[in-house]
Amino acid sequence: MGRIDFVWLGLAAALGACNSAPPEPPPPDLEQAPGWADALRLPELADQDPDPAVFEADLSAKRVPIDYLGGKPTIVWSFEGSVPGPLIRVPRGARVIVRFHNQLEVPTTIHWHGVRLDNAMDGVPEHSQPEVPPGGSFTYDFSVPDAGLFWYHPHVSSAAQVGFGLYGALLVEDSAEPAELGEELVIVLSDMAVNDDGQLQAPDSGGDLATLFGREGQLILVNGKIKPTIHVRPGTRLRLRVLNAAKSRYFQLALAAHSFLEIGSDGGLMSAPRSLERPVLGPAERADLLLNVARTPGANYPLRWVPFDRGYGSTEFRTEEVIAQISVEGEELVPKALPTITRSIAPLPTTDAEPIALRLTQSATTGVLQLGINDVPSWRATPLLAKVGATQVFTIDNEMDWAHPFHLHGFFFQVLRADGSPELPLAWKDTVQVPVKGRVKLVVRYDDRPGMWMFHCHVLDHADAGMMGMINLEADHGH
Repeated sequence: MGRIDFVWLGLAAALGACNSAPPEPPPPDLEQAPGWADALRLPELADQDPDPAVFEADLSAKRVPIDYLGGKPTIVWSFEGSVPGPLIRVPRGARVIVRFHNQLEVPTTIHWHGVRLDNAMDGVPEHSQPEVPPGGSFTYDFSVPDAGLFWYHPHVSSAAQVGFGLYGALLVEDSAEPAELGEELVIVLSDMAVNDDGQLQAPDSGGDLATLFGREGQLILVNGKIKPTIHVRPGTRLRLRVLNAAKSRYFQLALAAHSFLEIGSDGGLMSAPRSLERPVLGPAERADLLLNVARTPGANYPLRWVPFDRGYGSTEFRTEEVIAQISVEGEELVPKALPTITRSIAPLPTTDAEPIALRLTQSATTGVLQLGINDVPSWRATPLLAKVGATQVFTIDNEMDWAHPFHLHGFFFQVLRADGSPELPLAWKDTVQVPVKGRVKLVVRYDDRPGMWMFHCHVLDHADAGMMGMINLEADHGH
């Protein structure tokens, strides 16, 4: 752990040592009051299998009314009648069986974002499975080898269907992780675009300019709620498992008088924590954040969305918005000492890696806006080739005036510095931000899961406009 992290961990002890009065004994009850997080707690999908190593459930996509504007219900698209859909909570290594039922009027699928599963379960139509038609069903059956926060969403008309409310979180827990990290909350950040009458905005509203920017909804949702409040005791340590499920919006978070300790990323715990004043999550990214709530009874701390510069129009004439409140109430809580948080992650070797050069591009030569990779939209692209067991180093250049969260299906990668050394702390990622006119390098090693694997920009308007590609991963029959 670095110097900053030791400082962070020792802050409470140092403050206590400076107080000349004898310390007060900790209250006997070290838990929160009942219902402290009811305003934010996600519904959970019930497990129908008594075997703790198997999670089995039915999950339906359906349209339901939700009242965001007060008396003007919005007919959203939902999983199991809620936005976000229910949290799926399973232990690492479990078998997950989800019988999906499509009660919508259009085809759809489920992509299990970030999970290292077999290609047949990846939820990409035309490649891993057929679209699930209206009234149809499909059984997803896979194992979860990694602990961390993942999520599920469609891969048919993704921008529209995710924007209308089809997304949910998948939390894979690991009993080997350190205990006493904090009071855990899964937080799904998103937004929704609705008209004054409460109805969903058309997914093509704003035309090509809106596609280039990436459509953001004016309603910012935290676990599907508008400006919810959680009630915590002074001194509480929160473990916030955060997912950005918005189709375009970046979330830069700020909390007055507080900083965050990031302990994990897309693929679970990082090699070491790092202190962050304002965490930034691009679309599809996750962050595992610890937060020591100030010891100030009666205080209210607004959690703010702060405009983040992801390109032209993203910060101009935009103001911060309060998206949630932390209300500090009750007796002071003396949290247990924070355990050492480390994870052994070996850097992927790059010596014999195959170089792959990608440019994120746009074109309007046909009179119709097309985004693409290496000037080719997804519907005309030739798949990249790779062999099981191979390692590739991607160099991704962004030639556009907007940032792109680059997502690779099915595999984790490590982000590299410009000189080819790994970024620290080491982390497993499936989505990385490629800044405006910037470059990102990453290294990926393909294990034995052949098939057609997608990569794309996770600003979903960009993906639908052509910024997608495929990797044809072939079995290595020579070994």
